[in-house]
Amino acid sequence: MSAASIDVHYWASARAAAGVAGDRLEVEGPLTLAEVVRRVLALHPDTRLSDVLAVCSTLVGDRPVSTEDPGAVLVEPGSSVEFLPPFAGG
Repeated sequence: MSAASIDVHYWASARAAAGVAGDRLEVEGPLTLAEVVRRVLALHPDTRLSDVLAVCSTLVGDRPVSTEDPGAVLVEPGSSVEFLPPFAGG
C-alpha cells in the first residue's frame, strides 16, 4: 500500500511562525487532529508555532472542529487541515 498524505495549510501569523505556507504529511492511514498537530510542531521546532496553533480556529476539509477534542477528530488521508489565527477586525 502506498503512502497517502494530509495537506496542512497555515494562515497569517501561523504561516509566519511556521515559515512556510503549509506542509504535506505522509500517512499510512487516518490520524487524529492531535497527532497532526504533534507532527507539524515536530517539523518546526524552536518556533512560535505551538503558541499560535493554540489560538487558531481549525478546519478539517471544510468542517470547523475548533470546539471538538483534537484527540477525537479523525483526519483521513487526502484531507486538508487549515489553521486560521484570529483576525483583527472581524
